[in-house]
Amino acid sequence: MDVQDRSGKTGPQEELAARLRLLQELSGLGVRALARDAGLSSSSLSRYLTGRTAPPWPAVVALCRLVKRDPRPLRPLWERASNPLPAPPRSSRQVRPLPRNDLPRDVPDFTGRAEQLAAVFAAIGSHRAVSVDGMAGVGKSCLAVHAAHRLAADFPDAQLYVDLHGFTEGRPPLDPDSALRMLLAALDVPSERVPQEGLEQLAACWRSELARRRVVVVLDNAADADQVRPLLPGAGPSVALITSRNRLLGLDEVPPVSLDVLSPRESAELLARASGDPGGPDGRLGRDPQSAAEVLRLCGHLPLALRLAAARLRHRPGWTVGILVERMAEGAGEFDTAFAMSVRQLNRSQARLFRMLGLLPGASFDEYVVAALADVPLPSARAMLEDLVDAHLVQQPTAGRYRLHDLVHQHSRRAAEEQDSAAERERALNRVLDYYVHAAAAADAAMPFVSSGRTASAGRRPAELPRFEDKNAAFAWLVTEYGNLLAAFETAAAVGADLHVCELPRFLRAYFARRCGTTHLNVLFERSLAAAERLGDPLQLAEAHSDLGFARYNAGRMAEAAAAYEAAGLRVSQAGDVRAEAELAMRRGWMSWDEGHVEEPLALFRLAGTLYERAGCPTGVADAAASEAWTMLQLGHRAEAAQRAREVLDVPHSDPAWPPALTARITLGVAIAGDEPGEAVEHLHRALELAREDGHLHNQAWCLNCLGVALRQMGRYEEALAAHREAFALLDELFEEHWKIHFLNGYAETCRLAGLPEEALRLHRQALELAPGLGNRYEEARAHDGIAVVLDATDPAAAAGHRAAGQAVLRELHAR
Repeated sequence: MDVQDRSGKTGPQEELAARLRLLQELSGLGVRALARDAGLSSSSLSRYLTGRTAPPWPAVVALCRLVKRDPRPLRPLWERASNPLPAPPRSSRQVRPLPRNDLPRDVPDFTGRAEQLAAVFAAIGSHRAVSVDGMAGVGKSCLAVHAAHRLAADFPDAQLYVDLHGFTEGRPPLDPDSALRMLLAALDVPSERVPQEGLEQLAACWRSELARRRVVVVLDNAADADQVRPLLPGAGPSVALITSRNRLLGLDEVPPVSLDVLSPRESAELLARASGDPGGPDGRLGRDPQSAAEVLRLCGHLPLALRLAAARLRHRPGWTVGILVERMAEGAGEFDTAFAMSVRQLNRSQARLFRMLGLLPGASFDEYVVAALADVPLPSARAMLEDLVDAHLVQQPTAGRYRLHDLVHQHSRRAAEEQDSAAERERALNRVLDYYVHAAAAADAAMPFVSSGRTASAGRRPAELPRFEDKNAAFAWLVTEYGNLLAAFETAAAVGADLHVCELPRFLRAYFARRCGTTHLNVLFERSLAAAERLGDPLQLAEAHSDLGFARYNAGRMAEAAAAYEAAGLRVSQAGDVRAEAELAMRRGWMSWDEGHVEEPLALFRLAGTLYERAGCPTGVADAAASEAWTMLQLGHRAEAAQRAREVLDVPHSDPAWPPALTARITLGVAIAGDEPGEAVEHLHRALELAREDGHLHNQAWCLNCLGVALRQMGRYEEALAAHREAFALLDELFEEHWKIHFLNGYAETCRLAGLPEEALRLHRQALELAPGLGNRYEEARAHDGIAVVLDATDPAAAAGHRAAGQAVLRELHAR
């Protein structure tokens, strides 16, 4: 149609298209990406944006939701654009007293689907046709038939139904020619008016008959767009409701409504209604809610499976819900029939991929792991996934992520066991494990603050891996894939893939440092060490002991950390890997300082710098130098610490978040706080920005506490207290009390100078309680000394006792 009238004025369809183009600009997406995220075809969206076609109302709603805009103001404009001409007059043709009604019985237990029903009616109102798609057993036919019954009063001339048998086992899909003849006969069209040959002629006859009537027709189980296109109404008031297991992408003029499984509430309601359960605490479901919930889980919230389960309860009044759960857990064979019919529509490659998807260890997946699983190029994996999504065997909850429904996953896994050899399944699973280790290594390499600096050696590197533009992209990937990575680790352990078990946790330290704390990482590294011992490789053993020591240290288990580091030291020289030796020296240096040693940490950091230089790792050299500067500061050598920190910051580098800069800026900020407060605060604020950008809560707490110390030295006590309090709020969030030992005494000193002696005393005593168990003698000595200073004015004798105890600890440390 023309979008402008003869006077040149813009019509409602062009005005609506202009409004939709504004929505696209807000989204910042291209047409293809916007269409994908809105669940539309790119060709349809292109027509909507150019004004060639008025979109269905659900499409307008989907586009508005993507950019968080209210669609309701567009409704009047959409109605004018969608109905540019007055409705055709009602046919004056006499109708039979008893119109034809071929609709199947409406199910008495129809449950939920309010939003989908509304979308169906909206599409019928705007386009006089709608396609309802979804996986087998999800309730497509039930919804279409229910909607047709609801529409019957508005379409009194006939209510027709035809099963197109697109997925019926043992018979081919109904061809359009036969379907049209059935439908014309249902309208009682005289045979002399029905063309004897030619699909186009039959379709034209059908459209002509519908144009003169008000008919609702359900076209159930369509195989594809080609099968259903000749059956659609043309001009006139009649409407069609189509169901298919595939998205009918070729029917651009027909709005789609996709069905997912029922919500938990709807599932529970359907199970109760279909089983005849009276509800409440007196019913079988109410008496055993835990088993009832398990039934819903086993059924996967699919209406088909729920009705099958409910039928067993309804016809077996002596069964408890627990018995039903036991029988269902024995095997889900009766639920497989619907899925098997969907699988039979796939070609050989698609069917092979579908079976292999059951081998994936995680809950959701992307196209990269699927390419590795099937050993196909990424574009092929993407195309096959789209085919499986269209077949509703694979769900796409968000752009770029896929999942299998639990029941579908069971079916695909059993199909793989039945149709693929054990050797082929093993090769596919190994490719998945290879993928997760190498992808995690790539993400780790983009996380500079705690990157292992290692490359993966387990298995074969996949042809395609995700590309991480920066550490934020890498961290987002780790967040998304976390569950899958742990599932891959468990799978590797179960199948004896020891090298994967050794390496995968090493590349997850970045994620654990930012999100998960240390407890789980300790468990993973314990199992990695066991795998390394089975392998017997010196380097793997050295790194496994070192990694376990690092996890123990971060958990405050200092004695165990020392033992692990000692074991690593015995093996690292045997392995002959200079970089591993440098990393171990750095780790031992930090633990030695925490234990209160004075000279040993400096020696270890300097050794690490020498080793990193031999290994050709400039970032490692700078990191060791920054640690050396921090140690000098703690020893009271402020000028030397500031000079070393400035040397680190002067090293040329291109990364604005260069890892050694964090330690160097913290050290420099505290070292010069008394002499150059402006520059000091600037360095500390920049360090805090780096830690926040990196999402590392431990480092944020470190920065905030050091900022508190520097502000205290400037006499800005209220600001200092605020910084300490924010730091401790982060530590409380981490649920790792042992980390507080690094900061309690400094916080306490700030409280004392700010006129809060009781709070200072409480914090020093907390440090004194924590320090011995953590093996941190230096903080133990500081706590004694801090308590002595607070008590000097009120209890000199107690103060003297604490001061003597602190000095004894320091003498012991220096004597080592």
